[in-house]
Amino acid sequence: MQAEEFEQQSEAAEVQQEEDDCGPIPIQNLEQSGISAVDVKKLIDAGYYTVESVAYTPRKQLLTIKGFAETKVDKILGEAAKLVPMGFTTASEYHLKRSELLHITTGSTELDKLLGGQGIETGSITELFGEFRTGKSQICHTLAVTCQLDEASGGAMGKCLFIDTEGTFRPERLVEIAERYGLNPEEVLGNVAYARAFNTDHQTALLNQACHLMTESRF
Repeated sequence: MQAEEFEQQSEAAEVQQEEDDCGPIPIQNLEQSGISAVDVKKLIDAGYYTVESVAYTPRKQLLTIKGFAETKVDKILGEAAKLVPMGFTTASEYHLKRSELLHITTGSTELDKLLGGQGIETGSITELFGEFRTGKSQICHTLAVTCQLDEASGGAMGKCLFIDTEGTFRPERLVEIAERYGLNPEEVLGNVAYARAFNTDHQTALLNQACHLMTESRF
């Protein structure tokens, strides 16, 4: 019994390590690089939840944070750059990195073929557009479920963040799609973080919250 528990704990630790290795770097990691907890909190209050978000932000924008002088901003950017690769790399290294990208099936073999054969590419932005009632919302609902499948089944073993701007989200659809793939509907629903955006400012605020959520779990 103890051996089984130890094995389960080891597997859980390995999964967590994989998520830590491939996911965004929490902003709190800057404290290990000499940035004070007070300054890290100021970054969080300003909407920066990952080291990447700081590293990719223009210097002049960070200077707008209250209490951040040029010297402090330069130090923060310098430490962030040490943790986030931002320089040159070889084409072979970039090719290897892209080969490790996951793809999420749309639920349609033919549509997956149009998208390169494997579905929606992770780590990038895919825009869906078309006339009213052409299946855009249905694809989004399907992806909310298929992203939870294992990699061999066309998923990413992750969770879903669903920001609804038109009020078209229907959890009943997720239940139907989950049953289609033989998944537990309750677990599928529990792995979807949903929010209704009522205007552009609210949507921006939700995106900031999403950044915070993505540092705590795999989406």
